[in-house]
Amino acid sequence: MTHLAEKDILQLPFLQGPARMDPIDGGITNKNFVVADANGRYFVRLGQDIPMHGVMRFNELQASLAAAKLGLSPKVVHHAPGVMVLEFIEGKTLTPEDIQNPAYLSPIVSLLQKTHREMKTAVRGPALIFWVFHVIRDYAATLEKDNSRMIPQLPGLLEKSARLERAVGPVDLVFGHNDLLAANFIDDGHRLWLIDWDYAGYNSPLFDLANLAANNELSTEQQAWLAEAYFDGNAPAHMDRSLRAMKCASALRESMWSMVSEIHSSIDFDFVAYTTENLSRFDQQWSAFVELA
Repeated sequence: MTHLAEKDILQLPFLQGPARMDPIDGGITNKNFVVADANGRYFVRLGQDIPMHGVMRFNELQASLAAAKLGLSPKVVHHAPGVMVLEFIEGKTLTPEDIQNPAYLSPIVSLLQKTHREMKTAVRGPALIFWVFHVIRDYAATLEKDNSRMIPQLPGLLEKSARLERAVGPVDLVFGHNDLLAANFIDDGHRLWLIDWDYAGYNSPLFDLANLAANNELSTEQQAWLAEAYFDGNAPAHMDRSLRAMKCASALRESMWSMVSEIHSSIDFDFVAYTTENLSRFDQQWSAFVELA
């Protein structure tokens, strides 16, 4: 199976008339571009499977098609091995500060409710599961095998992860997004779009809530509001402890994702600094979890 090269993007068959391509900075998993032709603009992403991160492009494609069908994400215009082309959404990419604003947090809750309730009816074919504690264990094995600088810290991190997994307890399954960075929300001036389904798969709904809170530094009060709003005022009795455990796990997973990327990614990005930043966030959240345990 051949994969599209960057130099071949302007030869994609759906393009009409002379076309121009410009790179989009900031991607740390894929290479992204804006392509313009006679009919408009498109978002083009190049990326192959990354098994060590659980990124499988067949899964990303099916999730993207389902999300577009439900109106959560832009339409998939074209796809082929190693490339996916989406309608270009003209708008503002959110920041963590935006997500902390109730004017954004409320519609984000609605997006998550729709994702969790309806994606399972729209996704076709085989689907992945994203269990953060499996991901953490697998990352640790990869780091050990590949002689990571972080090997001395792994036993302690795995012990904490096991404690968090026990604290989460039994879970319900929904089809989740699982990568709720602020940059994966776009405001077009009329509505919000949820993009980038690389890590999509079946998971506990608590992970998306915790991941949103962890990635965007929501306050304790905002996190409590988020959970109450998501569960329509009927949050399960055990939810607070489970959510706090998932929030820690989300930060630990992001840290270990970066540790693995330090070794294996070819993207020009300071992964060592990103590891340090996320480990600091994990340490803060772990301390808060233990204090309230």
